[in-house]
Amino acid sequence: MLTKRIIPCLDIKDGRTVKGTNFVNLRDAGDPVELGAIYAEQGADELVFLDITATVDNRKTLIDLVRNVARHVNIPFTVGGGISSIDDVSALLNAGADKVSINSSAVRRPELINELALQFGSQCIIVAIDTRFVEGEHIVHTHGGRKPTELRTIAWAKEVEDRGAGEILLTSMDTDGTKAGFANELTATISANSSIPIIASGGAGTMEHFTEVFTTGKADAGLAASIFHFKEIDIIELKQYLQKQGISVRL
Repeated sequence: MLTKRIIPCLDIKDGRTVKGTNFVNLRDAGDPVELGAIYAEQGADELVFLDITATVDNRKTLIDLVRNVARHVNIPFTVGGGISSIDDVSALLNAGADKVSINSSAVRRPELINELALQFGSQCIIVAIDTRFVEGEHIVHTHGGRKPTELRTIAWAKEVEDRGAGEILLTSMDTDGTKAGFANELTATISANSSIPIIASGGAGTMEHFTEVFTTGKADAGLAASIFHFKEIDIIELKQYLQKQGISVRL
């Protein structure tokens, strides 16, 4: 059985880690370099760094900050935000990122997924999908969840896999920051139709929620932010709990 991964997420705005609810009402959560180092030491399996306003502000991800975080962590490190070209990915990988996450740019020009997978290998290309339930349909959103598209989430997830994505980072905007649990039904549907790993994001509030997303939701990894940033759940204790539930994790 493949081990399930626990992934803290650093949402970055103006060089600081922030966290909100349903993608708004952001509050400061600390220094990303310090937090990254703490999570690596605590046993996090990977780290995700998302420059959440890079696309909205029409600028590139903060390379110097990426380089600084990479210097302080010894676990796989994914970076997203404002990435739209092979050159962008090269710069981030050279700065110390192990993987990149693309979202708005992939929706705008889906061929980018093919190009990046061909150039760098699928293993380091994650496509992030921000989704909201709108009038009976799961709809893909871009620009940090601000702009709805015409894409249906389940069909888009299949397309990005077919184009060469190595993983999907699925964030439910309906559950994000609510601490009411992950969107397990949607996650399970996408997992069942996919042969690549699905990282579930949005809604973690208790250790039980991780059990549910790994069993009912069939996710390969669980990503969370505020519960780790504000020390509501300890990563080591979470992993010990999951192991007692019969879920395979790396301790």
